Amino acid sequence: MAVTTTLTEEILELKQQRKAILLAHHYQEPEIQELADVVGDSLELARKAQQVEGEVIAFCGVWFMAETAKILNPTRIVVVPDKDAGCSLVDNCPVEKVRAFKQRYPDYVLVSYINTSAAVKAESDVICTSRNAVDVVNSIPAEQPVLFLPDLNLGNYVKQKTGRANMRIWQGACFVHATFPARRLVKARSEFPNALVAAHPECPADVLAMADFVGSTSAIIDWCVNHPAKEFIIVTESGVQHTLRKRAPEKLYHFVANEQCNCSECPYMKMNTLEKLRDCLRDLAPRVELPAELMDRARKPIERMLALR
Repeated sequence: MAVTTTLTEEILELKQQRKAILLAHHYQEPEIQELADVVGDSLELARKAQQVEGEVIAFCGVWFMAETAKILNPTRIVVVPDKDAGCSLVDNCPVEKVRAFKQRYPDYVLVSYINTSAAVKAESDVICTSRNAVDVVNSIPAEQPVLFLPDLNLGNYVKQKTGRANMRIWQGACFVHATFPARRLVKARSEFPNALVAAHPECPADVLAMADFVGSTSAIIDWCVNHPAKEFIIVTESGVQHTLRKRAPEKLYHFVANEQCNCSECPYMKMNTLEKLRDCLRDLAPRVELPAELMDRARKPIERMLALR
């Protein structure tokens, strides 16, 4: 405990010295969330990154999120605790293949999930998050064909909700959410018959079909906190339990394990630690550096998303 206290004090002192703001995703470890100025999902953090003041942004999440913060704040220093904190969705969607698709199908509108690289965002027409993906696709004229990338499960969910026939879907997946098996949710429902089910739309369709609520990370949290029910089965990354238990400690939350790790944790998100956070504030590294031209191109589709209400 003494070590954690010392680290916390170091981080807070460095934050002040660096005039830094700390942004953290809900999937981060509780001790990092407790130090953050803002904790949120991808959409909330993207909006906050557009509004922040200060000279340094320390982004506790994964690399593509820090890239988004840099794109929206090109003159600020953006650092991350661990540069290797990646994302399987980013890995599933190399920019070379996206460019090849655009060359072959120039009439398609590219709707890219925020879980993509800066290079892919620069090739896109508009960005979306799990919270606003349906609204983003609905904002596109019905006669225009759409490529939704890179998440297959989210894309299928959006296609179902929008009823859009002329929509192609990239074959990528989040290796955490995509491996939540329906059989384990069935088992959880039998064990906790009074619990309602909240699931992230990156989950497989058979899991979503059993959910009482489908939504983004923060939407799941808000729904559980505000719903009169007292018990929930949560099918997303278990980092959300910190906020859930802070906001509604009297309720019960059960998490379904996936097939990837027999847990419900994202190993990339958990790569960030207090020690690494202290070091990145101290050293101002690892630092997100992107070419100005790339940031200019990637900023436009992000701003199109943020302009939608």
